[in-house]
Order: sequence, then C-alpha cells, then structure tokens
Amino acid sequence: MPAMTLSPLVEALKPSATLAAAAKARELKNKGVKVLDFTLGEPDFNTPEHIQAAAIEAMKAGKTHYTPSGGIAELKEAVCRAYKRDYNLDYAPNQVLISNGAKHSIHNVLATLCGPGDEVIIPTPYWVSYGALVELTGAVPVLVETTEASGFVMTAEQFEAAITPRTKLLLLNNPSNPTGAAYTPAQLEALAKVAVARNIPVLSDEIYEKLIYPGSEFRSFASFGPEVKALTIIVSGVSKAYAMTGWRIGWTIGPAAIIKAMDNLQSQETSNPCSISQYAAVTALDGPQESVEAMRVVFERRREYSLSRLRPWQERFGVTCPPPGGAFYMFFNISSMLNKPLASGKVAKDASEFCTILLEEAHVALVTGDAFGAPGFVRLSFATDDETLKQGFDAIEKFLASAGSAG
Repeated sequence: MPAMTLSPLVEALKPSATLAAAAKARELKNKGVKVLDFTLGEPDFNTPEHIQAAAIEAMKAGKTHYTPSGGIAELKEAVCRAYKRDYNLDYAPNQVLISNGAKHSIHNVLATLCGPGDEVIIPTPYWVSYGALVELTGAVPVLVETTEASGFVMTAEQFEAAITPRTKLLLLNNPSNPTGAAYTPAQLEALAKVAVARNIPVLSDEIYEKLIYPGSEFRSFASFGPEVKALTIIVSGVSKAYAMTGWRIGWTIGPAAIIKAMDNLQSQETSNPCSISQYAAVTALDGPQESVEAMRVVFERRREYSLSRLRPWQERFGVTCPPPGGAFYMFFNISSMLNKPLASGKVAKDASEFCTILLEEAHVALVTGDAFGAPGFVRLSFATDDETLKQGFDAIEKFLASAGSAG
C-alpha cells in the first residue's frame, strides 16, 4: 500500500505567522504567565446588539438550512445598496459572491484566475496569507518592495516595472495590513491608469475601508471610472467594520462572468456561507451605522495614544514608525535594536528573534515583520483595551531602555 505523501504545494505551505505568534503567547498564558498580547488583528468590541438580535430572529424563523452556494439574494442586494450608498458604485446582485470571510474570497479569486506560471504583483509589506494563497494556485508572487520613507505605498512606476507577459493580477490592500498605510486618491488613480493601459486586473482588498483616520481618505479602487471598474475585483466583508470576525462573512464584487466562475468553485468547496451569519450581515449593512463610527473613534484615540508613546522612541532608541492612515496597526522599525545585547544580554539577529526575546523577557507578544516581507519591523495591533495598551507600551519601553539607547 503506498505511503501517504503530502502535496508539494501544501508541504511548502507555511503556517500563518499571526496565528503562530498568538499560539506562542497562548502557551505562556497556559503556564500562568500574564502576557500582553498584540498579535491578532480583530476588533476587541462585541458585535453590535441589533446585529446579534437579527441572528436570533433568523434562527427562530427557521433560516437554518442550506442557502444558495454564493449567498442569499437579500445579502447580495444589501451589498449592492451599501456600495451605492457609500461609494456611488452601481453593481447588480449577479456581480456579488458571498463567502466564508474575506480570506476565503481572496482564495476564490486567485484560484479562479491564476494557475502555474502566472505572476501576481504584491506590494510589500503584505498580509501574511497573500503569498501563500497565490502559491497554492501554482502562480508566483512578485513582491514589490515599498519603503518606510514612502509611507509603504507602491508607486505607479513600481507597478509598471513589475509587469511582465506573465502578470495576471495586482493584489492591492488599502488600507494595509500590516502597515496601516492608506493610499491617497491620487496614488490610487495613478495605479489605476497603469492597470487600464496594461490591461491588468486588480484584486482590491478593502476590508479596512471603514477604519480611516484624519488626514486620509478612502476611495474604492473601482471608483476611478468605468474602465477601471471593469478590471477591479473588490474583496471586503463585515469582520472589521462591524466587529464580526467570528461570523465569517466576506464578499467579492466584480465582473459577472468571474463571479459566476467563483460561485461554481465555491459550490464544490463549502456548499454555502453560514445562513445565520448571512442574515445578520444584511442587518449590519442595512441597519444603523452609528456603531461603525463609534468604533472608529475609539481606534483613532488609541492610534493617537500609540503614536504619542512611539515618537520619543526615535530619539531614545532609533525606533521609528510612520503614522498609519487606516486599520489598527503600528508597524515600527526596530532595526536599531538588532545585533546588540537586549534586556538579558541576548542578541536578536532579526525581527523574529527580537519578538521571541520580547515575549520571553517582557511577556509582550508582537508579530515579526519578517512574516510580512519587511525585515527589521514588528507589528503591534492596537485593537485592545486602553489599559492593556498602556501596560504593553510600558513593558516594551522598559525592555528597550534596558538594552541601552541606539546611539
């Protein structure tokens, strides 16, 4: 009988770095250690009560059975209404696919459009799953390095230079995880012009679209004219805006033919997204939106606090951080702390080792930038309560200070 062997694609697959970092923190917690955990990117708010009530009502009404594989008509229509209301974009329900979260939506797009030998352009730093999901199709991630000095924004010139005859797609995340970078409308328009001129489809991951801070402005990539819209595939969902990460509802919006093909794929993968979650998501989109802004305001306050704690670190330790325009992450440069004795005399040669030592010595859990294609950086999620945030910055500052100043 032949031995079981793994698929080469799965064998080469690396686990999610954010989940791995959270697991390390959990190991310490299970030993009774108090860990200040800033690894996972999810709102620390409960789902608003009117959305919870809608789920209960749906269950009582018997909405507990299979739905169409691509989602219920009511939710597709709600998505169309929301994009018209919020971005003045007109879509029909046959241009919308509901999936089990935005990550599933991204996988569907890549699996539908990409195959062996294709190339997908991804600006770095990038969300940990992008490269893995591209590689699972047999395609190749083409990483375009952005810099701290540029605010981690890919220019139109960089996009143009990365295009080859094998380019199948640009995968753009705005606002960005892990950096919080928010492209300006002018920067997006410049990218859109290249996409149209070179006929390159754009997968625009807009999951953080509602978490924008003063000085930044969100524009959906599809909003730059009909030619751009025809090339744009939007991915988003209810996870971040409505604190519904566990409900697992995401969506894809794009050309009807692509959506139909993705629906065929999804019908063989998962049957359908959770029926109860879909009805709750209808209420999230159609119902009162005050909770979205209330949550954003809290994140804005935490962002300002985080920046106030980080600014003095530049002079004291050489640690720098561009202010995020969106999302809920601080992505800061700890290169100055590498290859030198840290708190207990240990030396970190890279950001991964820095995070390990920080967790062991200061009991603070961050995610290494190595996982995001950004050596020398670490990510801190400020989607946590104020006291934990304060204690975390206190602990990191004490850790850095004990290693001596960068100068």
